[in-house]
Amino acid sequence: QYIADKGRRTCLYLHVNSNKYTYSIYSPGCGVPAIPPVITGYSRIVNGEEAVPHSWPWQVSLQDSTGFHFCGGSLISEWWVVTAAHCTVRTSHRVILGEHDRSSNAEAIQTISVGKSIKHPNYNSYTINNDILLIKLATPAKLSTHVSPVCLAETSDNFPGGLKCVTSGWGLTRYNAPDTPALLQQAALPLLTNDDCKRYWGTNITDLMICAGASGVSSCMGDSGGPLVCEKNGVWTLVGIVSWGSSVCSTSTPAVYARVTKLRAWVDQTIAAN
Repeated sequence: QYIADKGRRTCLYLHVNSNKYTYSIYSPGCGVPAIPPVITGYSRIVNGEEAVPHSWPWQVSLQDSTGFHFCGGSLISEWWVVTAAHCTVRTSHRVILGEHDRSSNAEAIQTISVGKSIKHPNYNSYTINNDILLIKLATPAKLSTHVSPVCLAETSDNFPGGLKCVTSGWGLTRYNAPDTPALLQQAALPLLTNDDCKRYWGTNITDLMICAGASGVSSCMGDSGGPLVCEKNGVWTLVGIVSWGSSVCSTSTPAVYARVTKLRAWVDQTIAAN
């Protein structure tokens, strides 16, 4: 129930009596897709583009018992998924891993029940502070080329304004679209400083939030809970969790994400206790 190490290699330490053995096992670490993503225009899910199938292997679809996709999420270890608190995940909901085309029955997806749903105790539905929820899977995910975890931003990490990052999801491609897309969408978008973001959203922005976009792309309804990832030293890191934004998914207004660096300590404590 550890959070995967960064990069490709996961080391396991084994103590037998007083001897310490180190095994280096070739297994997917976090943040390195087996199928590399391709981001054109690193440019223009509103005004996004279809993702390379399975190139965001941590992307999950949260679905109700009818198969309706209501939120995204990110796999952070074989046992744990992170999403937004406002998604209100119940044990009757399902976590779908390894999916690209939601209209296809040919994909080898994993459908896993929710074992525990743990909302941040200080989540506030009025301010949307602490918009994070952890799902402990009822059975562990089987890691593969199509299913592997993202790295979590460290408390001490700094992701500056202007840094190009990527969000992904099956959310509406325009706010008044009749249905969500079948194919996973992605969009590259720049981070904003919180001071810049406050020019759009004022005092609604707190240090528990990070903003991205206002660049001709936007997250939209159905993307909630999904990832905002930034690449650092060749490894993709979860920096934000899709939280809230313009009710019409305006591409000239930044979307707002839960800031993982400020929530990492709670994640670690919660996983350790569960």
